[in-house]
Amino acid sequence: MSIDRDTFEKTSEDELEELSVPDQVLGFLAANDDRAFKAREIASQIGLDEGAVSTALSRLKDRDLVEHKATYWVITDDTERLDGYSGYERATALFNQRLGTEDKESWREHAPEEPHPSVEDEQ
Repeated sequence: MSIDRDTFEKTSEDELEELSVPDQVLGFLAANDDRAFKAREIASQIGLDEGAVSTALSRLKDRDLVEHKATYWVITDDTERLDGYSGYERATALFNQRLGTEDKESWREHAPEEPHPSVEDEQ
């Protein structure tokens, strides 16, 4: 998996070596939690062998950390399950370091005043 120059310079060698293939896969899916991907797409995006990614996805599925439908994979929406997985924490920390943490207030400033129609349907 390639990293940007800033991450290369600011991240210790131990931190970079810590991220296993499942951690990298889970980190990628977490960063793209609004989409589902095929294993080969994930492999291409994070620069790993498709076989290694497929194996990691199967193991993550066994732990109920990802969901699988047909040929597509997506991260689970069970936040308690994710919080209990230490690899998720390491991957999230690396992505936060690389991309910055989310600013909830900034999200709120740009949120629409009216709820989405699907939210109204649920009530």
